[in-house]
Amino acid sequence: MTTLRGRRRRPLLVLGLLGLLAGPAGVLPAAGATDEDPALEQQLSGDERVVEEAAELGLGHVDMGPLFLDGSWTFMVHDDSSAAESVWRHTEQTVFRVDDAALRTVPDDPAYDFLHAEPGQPVHVLPQTQDPDVVWLGWNTQDPEVMERIDRGVTMRLDGVEGPGSMVVYLQSGNLGAPEPLWDSENPDPQDLWVDVNTHTHANWVFTEPGVYLAQVTLTADLVDGDRVSDTRTLRFAVGTGTSAEEALAASPLPVPGPGSDAGEPAPAADEAGSGGVDLTGTLLLGTAVAAAALVILFAVTTLLGRRSKKRALADRTQGAGA
Repeated sequence: MTTLRGRRRRPLLVLGLLGLLAGPAGVLPAAGATDEDPALEQQLSGDERVVEEAAELGLGHVDMGPLFLDGSWTFMVHDDSSAAESVWRHTEQTVFRVDDAALRTVPDDPAYDFLHAEPGQPVHVLPQTQDPDVVWLGWNTQDPEVMERIDRGVTMRLDGVEGPGSMVVYLQSGNLGAPEPLWDSENPDPQDLWVDVNTHTHANWVFTEPGVYLAQVTLTADLVDGDRVSDTRTLRFAVGTGTSAEEALAASPLPVPGPGSDAGEPAPAADEAGSGGVDLTGTLLLGTAVAAAALVILFAVTTLLGRRSKKRALADRTQGAGA
């Protein structure tokens, strides 16, 4: 599990650079952001409104994160892209627009082989450092009620991705820092990311093909009162200028994992469960019982036939003696 740590009551700003040029024509490191960027000095008041209408977010600062909505732990989108007001939005009513302004070229560097794209291939990137031409997507655990009620932090788990290409999320710190993959859609297993309380993080989001992507994410936390809370939602991306945001909004969310695959409770392994989740242990016991019963019946039939054969042989000898 990858861990992102922060300090209680003080935002942790995980900054870095994207090792791709700001345009598709070449490949050079971009300059890293600084802590002086006012957009990074984020603190939530707890008074932000929850809006109900659908939205397409293609510019500005946006985070995903937990909120206690009407008392219930809820995975939502914190939209800080407007200078007028910071609000919370529902994931099912939000589309992250990734236009062709986000196109970058994959470096000719083995360190980026994890992107599932060839060197020189154009890919769509939402960068870790803010680019005014694309949406700046991250996550936070900074709502005041969330900080008060959760114990230490949150597990943010990628359950799966549906889309025409690969989606990779990674961090990169400093001009010479190696990229650190966090989520990879080509990995079929759930991928956990630990996020400390009061953390504010941005990362690089890379999409190898244009189209609609659905990413299912589960947020789970242990509360200070001993309860555990969890919520699973689908993030929606319209990648490429020609991709319809309406199509992304209309797409059905990915199936929610069953209880056996909840955070901290892994799903049955392949050698423990058969097709459809059948318990092979129970099946084996049933098969053993059936086999034992069959042996008992076979023994009884064999014994009965043997006794009949003996009686018939005795009767034949008695008749022969009388003759």
